[in-house]
Amino acid sequence: MDKKEGKILIIDDDQAVLYTAKMILKQIFTQIRTASHPSQVMPLLEKEHFDVILLDMNFAQGKTSGQEGLFWIKEMLKADEEAQIVVTTAYGDIDLAVNAMKEGAVDFLTKPWEKERLVATIISHYERHRSQQEVSQLKNREQALSQDLESPFSEIVSESAAMESVFDTIMKVSATDANVLILGENGTGKELVARAIHRASQRSTQPFIKVDLGAVTETLFESELFGHAKGAFTGAVEDRAGRFEIASNGTLFLDEIGNLSLPLQAKLLTALQSKQIVRVGTNKPIQMDVRLICATNMPLYDMADQDKPTFRQDLLYRINTVEIQLPALRERVEDIPVLLYYYLQQFGKKYQKGKLEISEHIIRQLQQYAWPGNVRELQHAVERAVIMSNSNRLEADDFLISKKHQPTSNIRNSYNLEEVEKKTISEAIRKHQGNLSQTASELGMGRSTLYRKMKKYGL
Repeated sequence: MDKKEGKILIIDDDQAVLYTAKMILKQIFTQIRTASHPSQVMPLLEKEHFDVILLDMNFAQGKTSGQEGLFWIKEMLKADEEAQIVVTTAYGDIDLAVNAMKEGAVDFLTKPWEKERLVATIISHYERHRSQQEVSQLKNREQALSQDLESPFSEIVSESAAMESVFDTIMKVSATDANVLILGENGTGKELVARAIHRASQRSTQPFIKVDLGAVTETLFESELFGHAKGAFTGAVEDRAGRFEIASNGTLFLDEIGNLSLPLQAKLLTALQSKQIVRVGTNKPIQMDVRLICATNMPLYDMADQDKPTFRQDLLYRINTVEIQLPALRERVEDIPVLLYYYLQQFGKKYQKGKLEISEHIIRQLQQYAWPGNVRELQHAVERAVIMSNSNRLEADDFLISKKHQPTSNIRNSYNLEEVEKKTISEAIRKHQGNLSQTASELGMGRSTLYRKMKKYGL
């Protein structure tokens, strides 16, 4: 039998008891410590955590009241408030056991204890303690991620009309459990929108788990999302819950879903349809209850409409109950000044640069730049400018905008058909505030054709 990765502390003034308990428990747990008096381990409890502490209630010669044990329970819980203390006494005094548990002990054993009873009691509280730790760590981590600030969209900085419809959709869809598909170029803030939906939902106190599908290999996909059993494959040294299980009752955010191969899409679709997952190496189905949010910068509709589709239509329909299209930064240029001031304040404080300024002339120049990397590129440009600037007034050179990207207003009076088409599509997208269905309708082309054109021109 493989040993449990646990630390057990045994405290008893009877050396025979210490020896026997250690010999029994070291066959089950990886680490066993012993001490003949609680005072010997108090400095240790300040620095080290034990899964279970087995504590005798009497230490002074001739003492049988258990008052020493009650005292040390209090002291140990001061050092480690999560300590799982199981007390032992040779006298089977029920009142003493009750008092010990009132002081914070989790269980008691009477001497002489039976081996099976000792083992069962220690294992029970070890597993309970580990389970509490895992839940506590997960809840704390995810609550920190999902903690609301003053605004429901505190991290999404915008005053543009193009984003108003996005905010409106977020508020409407957050009140439901509908699956959401977020579309948009790299750097437009798809993860921020996903987190905003989660924070405003009824699942906000539960986990928000992100999976970057672009970084998950074909061989690890099932293990990563569905989990695996110990020994299921080389390197599976212990049971592991997948992302669907970890996100239970919360939100699962599948980023870059357009990168999934067709075989992996089929596996994901099966799980979503059945609302069950099966860990690799087992046959036992596990029910799942998650709110699914997916995101991609790829043209899924175009990929699903091809003669040889690279994205399954049935999966697309499963994940896009509600769709949110995020506009590119060039389609919301009125947000550039707001974003600039936001990041100037943020990075000025981070790098202790004090109050930073930027002229209206520089802002207008930055508004003419195409920002192919969108808000993320702007954020990085401001951070670099703050770091490298020698004064509290930022200049154009501080931003080092690539010269190969011409200002969006430079295409004028051109008769080049591709330039004209690119400009026309860009203006139509801006006119309809990023609504690609309306844009495609006005341009007289299908949505999949519009996606192809946008990809071609880098829009």
